[in-house]
Amino acid sequence: MDVFLWVIVPYLCLATFVVGHVWRYRYDKFGWTTRSSQLYEDRMLRLGSPLFHFGMLGVVGGHVIGLLVPRSWTDAVGIDDHMYHYVAVGGGLLAGIAATVGLVILIYRRRTVGPVFSATTGMDKVMYLFLAAAIFLGMWNTIAGSIFTLGGEYNYREGVSVWYRSFLAFNPDASLMADAPIGFQLHALVAFALFALWPFTRLVHVFSAPVGYLTRPYIVYRSRDEAMGSRSPRRGWDEPAGRR
Repeated sequence: MDVFLWVIVPYLCLATFVVGHVWRYRYDKFGWTTRSSQLYEDRMLRLGSPLFHFGMLGVVGGHVIGLLVPRSWTDAVGIDDHMYHYVAVGGGLLAGIAATVGLVILIYRRRTVGPVFSATTGMDKVMYLFLAAAIFLGMWNTIAGSIFTLGGEYNYREGVSVWYRSFLAFNPDASLMADAPIGFQLHALVAFALFALWPFTRLVHVFSAPVGYLTRPYIVYRSRDEAMGSRSPRRGWDEPAGRR
């Protein structure tokens, strides 16, 4: 069972993530969109969207540092365990709270605004469910595992992080995740399920950054001659002054 949960399932989800995006890009380019609903309602969107997106940037950044940066590297630059703990917990809580509040606003907006709710698909609802579960479990692990420390603090940098790096190196050690607390196990499974769903939801827009805007030519806007006022322009060419 350990091999199935922490070797087979993660690689199946990773394969679905990669192959699914390739399939979606080749056969559903017109569906590769967020299906923006800003025209229906923008007051709550202006508040919820920045909170969620900037919060998730912090969450992703924290996961990248926590999972991919070995403990020996931070020790080498003089960051001890206490300093790392305070920065990780403080930054993680701030980012998690921002993402949670933003997600609540966006879900409330989608449920209460009629046109936005009508534009919500079944896959959107499934995506929101897994996304909310992943954020909730991540917040719970941070609070229960780092603040309350019931039964002793679990050092994920010596367990989950090592397993994740071994997973990316295609040499996973299932025992590392099997020994992790149930909260970390559930968080990992929900996150992998979300990655498997990713190519078939609006989350694909994450890979559609408008990089082309940095190199495209400027759009030139020309105003009408103010002296003409509201009159329509004359048709044809004006005769040169020397020939009148």
